[in-house]
Amino acid sequence: MAPELLNDPLKEENCCAISSERKSHDSVLVKQNLGCRLNRIEGQIRGIKGLIEKDTYCDDVITQISATQAALNSVAKILLEGHMRYGVVGRIQEGDREVLDKVLITIQKLMKK
Repeated sequence: MAPELLNDPLKEENCCAISSERKSHDSVLVKQNLGCRLNRIEGQIRGIKGLIEKDTYCDDVITQISATQAALNSVAKILLEGHMRYGVVGRIQEGDREVLDKVLITIQKLMKK
């Protein structure tokens, strides 16, 4: 995870502001980084499908699945960090304590894996 992308000055301060429409406010660089990672993951998934179609040894397929899961977890970590730094902190400073419950639920979802 590149630190320069996480501390991007283009990042808006309150990514999770309460509004009628919830949106992420990730900077262009973070979005590009995530897009590249997701493109690679998409390629890994196609590769796994190809391995299965070719009757590749199961252990090799499982290794590729594990690598793909790790890549997805990396994307989730980047998103969670941005969410915490630029959304949750601001909402807590504004007195919104409910955001903590929501973050804990999100973290529990990630940890189920």
